[in-house]
Amino acid sequence: MRRLLYLSTIAADLGDIFFFISPLTAVPLIVTVLFSEWNMFLPMAVVPVICFILGWALKRLPRNERENRLSTALCSVALFWFACAIVCGLPFMLGLHMSFTDAVFEGMAGWTGTAFTMMQSLDTAPYTLLFWRSFMQWIGGIGIIAFVIALAGSTGLFQGKLYRTESREEPLMPSIVSTGRAIWKIYGLLTFIAIGLILFTGLSLWDSVNLALTTISTGGFTIHNGGILFYHNIMLELLLIPLMIAGALPFRLYYLIAENRRWSFFGDEQVKLFFVLVAVGTAVLTYDLVYFGNADIVSALEQGLFMTVSALTTTGFQIVDLQTWESVTLLFLLMLVFVGGAAGSSSGGIKLNRVVLGVRALIWWFRRLFVSGKVLIPFRNEGRVIPRATAELETAKTMLVIILSVIIIFVATIIVMQFHLTTYPITDVLFDITSAFSTCGITSGYVSPDMPLVSKWVFIVVMWLGRLEVIPVVVLFMALFRGSD
Repeated sequence: MRRLLYLSTIAADLGDIFFFISPLTAVPLIVTVLFSEWNMFLPMAVVPVICFILGWALKRLPRNERENRLSTALCSVALFWFACAIVCGLPFMLGLHMSFTDAVFEGMAGWTGTAFTMMQSLDTAPYTLLFWRSFMQWIGGIGIIAFVIALAGSTGLFQGKLYRTESREEPLMPSIVSTGRAIWKIYGLLTFIAIGLILFTGLSLWDSVNLALTTISTGGFTIHNGGILFYHNIMLELLLIPLMIAGALPFRLYYLIAENRRWSFFGDEQVKLFFVLVAVGTAVLTYDLVYFGNADIVSALEQGLFMTVSALTTTGFQIVDLQTWESVTLLFLLMLVFVGGAAGSSSGGIKLNRVVLGVRALIWWFRRLFVSGKVLIPFRNEGRVIPRATAELETAKTMLVIILSVIIIFVATIIVMQFHLTTYPITDVLFDITSAFSTCGITSGYVSPDMPLVSKWVFIVVMWLGRLEVIPVVVLFMALFRGSD
């Protein structure tokens, strides 16, 4: 009975999310009307109707109001992301007659902000579905930002308060409502700025809006088969670099700057590491393209910078064919994709904060080996001394996520290779699996509509696991198969 109540609480929370999101999913119907695509009205209207019905029905399930567990919230978010991919894939089934698997793949790629696609031709696709793909990534981007920021408030590193200023103890954003409003304002402002800047490069309003939505959300969907190269616009490629970076930096820093509580991004450790990796990545890729690919220095520098930023922000835009790159260059790019952007941003990957925390924890652990057990070596994070018990717990959780991420990528690659005797080298398959896990979407060429059914479902699950950073999905399966104590 207690297990049923726990599961019904998860379902009821899921209903709240669906009920909230249903009006947003009706926005693409405006595009349907503007372009007079009346044959797309019913396929697109299915999404808000189903979201509303699911929300209305699930909200009425009984829930345990006396106990508000973190595990319940994690289960609800994990279940929502998968269910939403299925529901949001329906327009592709009804409008383009895609298979169920391909439609779910497209929905999952949209909601997780991954640039992979199962659509055969983007240039001939209805405007409604093209905008729906971009809009999914935009909503999914702000959704994951809100989830990660809210989750950060539950960790011991923040001691129960979401974000503190350098000199004051009161919470910076004290309520969920104010946090949500701040995120929406920042996200919306960045999107409008991106639209204006892209318009400046000579693109149409239609192209500018879609590119802005998928750039700020670090999603990477485009509306043409040729991707970014379709435009043959060097100014656009250079302009997309700072816009991709804007989506991959911590959104709390935008809030701090807007409130005049911080004057620069560069006091944040994640930001410092991000730009160090951009510099190192650009240098390595430029060298490899000149040395291995015999490219001229200007072209190599342009491609190296763009692909480094696209990989590290996990946006997924491409201006080169990776099949022309050497394996060592591809593996280096894979490392950047795996790391990803900053926590509290729309980017994927294991996140820069885990890299910073993991390195600091290793140094702290080895320092303790050289002193007496009675000597206390303080653990510092963001300039504050963290209690030993909290530090050990948070670093253990960080290492757990990193280890699980590596295991998932390894197992997924083995499954794909086991069931598909492909001519692609294992390096290419490994790269695309990692790209899916980090919700990037840069591809070496393996991902295509012609992939076997098993491979498509492996990628769907990997995108789901990677977007939610593993733990919520693990908690969901534990709740479904073991119940709660």
